[in-house]
Amino acid sequence: MMRTRPLKVALLGCGVVGSEVARIMATHADDLAARIGAPLELAGVAVRRPSKVREGIDPALITTDATALVKRGDIDVVVEVIGGIEPARTLITTAFEHGASVVSANKALLAEDGATLFAAAEKHGRDLYYEAAVAGAIPLLRPLRESLAGDKVNRVLGIVNGTTNFILDRMDSSGAGYSEALDEATALGYAEADPTADVEGFDAAAKAAILAGIAFHTRVRLDDVHREGLTEVTSADIASARRMGCTVKLLAICERAADGRSVTARVHPAMIPLSHPLASVREAYNAVFVEAEAAGRLMFYGPGAGGPPTASAVLGDLVAVCRNKIGGSTGPGESAYTRLPVSSMGEVVTRYHISLDVADKPGVLAQVATVFAEHDVSIDTVRQQGRLDSEGLGGEASLVVVTHRAPDAALSGTVEALRKLDTVRGVASIMRVEGE
Repeated sequence: MMRTRPLKVALLGCGVVGSEVARIMATHADDLAARIGAPLELAGVAVRRPSKVREGIDPALITTDATALVKRGDIDVVVEVIGGIEPARTLITTAFEHGASVVSANKALLAEDGATLFAAAEKHGRDLYYEAAVAGAIPLLRPLRESLAGDKVNRVLGIVNGTTNFILDRMDSSGAGYSEALDEATALGYAEADPTADVEGFDAAAKAAILAGIAFHTRVRLDDVHREGLTEVTSADIASARRMGCTVKLLAICERAADGRSVTARVHPAMIPLSHPLASVREAYNAVFVEAEAAGRLMFYGPGAGGPPTASAVLGDLVAVCRNKIGGSTGPGESAYTRLPVSSMGEVVTRYHISLDVADKPGVLAQVATVFAEHDVSIDTVRQQGRLDSEGLGGEASLVVVTHRAPDAALSGTVEALRKLDTVRGVASIMRVEGE
């Protein structure tokens, strides 16, 4: 039986995502009401620029006073899509204090200070849902948080930033350099005018923190995530990966240690075999590969950003929160009971692909192999190719070494020792190898 009194929704932010949320609430009002068991009413929209025309939204609902909106007391759910740390954090906690549950897409805040938000939600008996914070429209967080609640997740490996995937895909498919691929991504609207958050891995790192926290039932903050961007990836790296039967992706990797006593979270470019499901993820799409003890390997794939996809995730959370509201219950809150420590990147066991410029003379390979042995790093494969200098003479060679798995600190120490060899003219590239 449907109740007649509407559930009132306050919208904080009315940009690309917020305006799409408002549009879907209006155009699918009857369906949403039927699914929830009560109609939804957009009760207010907080914005920075009230003079901007917002099609389909009653101007009387527009306000610049977000604090007053969340303090009204008659608001059932606050949808926060303004992003950033403040004033979003204060607005969300204030909403809880005044009786509203919250749906958020704010990955930066959740990764930076999710503990404060979860504690406030629990204190006041409210919901905090945030499916849209990671991977856009892809149903990912709720399956991790609810569907796999009875399982043990050991690894989460994914492409969680569409901009960087587009750039790397273009570099691989067309042979474009990094700058050229970035320009194309910007022209198509995939990259912001300032792409730093994407290309330097900050966006993916925030998402990795959220994923690791849910997957391993422990608290992982943004500062715990090792982060490397893709600005140093070259066309030569892409070509070298291709020769190995691999492609290059910017990956978010969250792992439980083999002994189960710690976890790691990291973001960095990596070579993955073309046979791996993530290798076929093209353009600006996202995909996340989950490895669980009982469920095995699961793949989540779809559009990871943009107004409609993100709004879809927001509306899914809104329906769930409103159902809870009608039923007088709340959904699952933070699960951090394991309190596992987060290991440093140096303790992570991984593989390296190292390309060296070396002198083309006898004994060089033996010297290089000795350095690897001294650091307890085992070599998997070696490829050496002579190279002519500007006068058409020999004297230099390219040496490519792929290691077996070893602690990252040992691999880093190996690279530093290689740089000191007289026969090594330079380290052309270093990249981790994942997905095997």
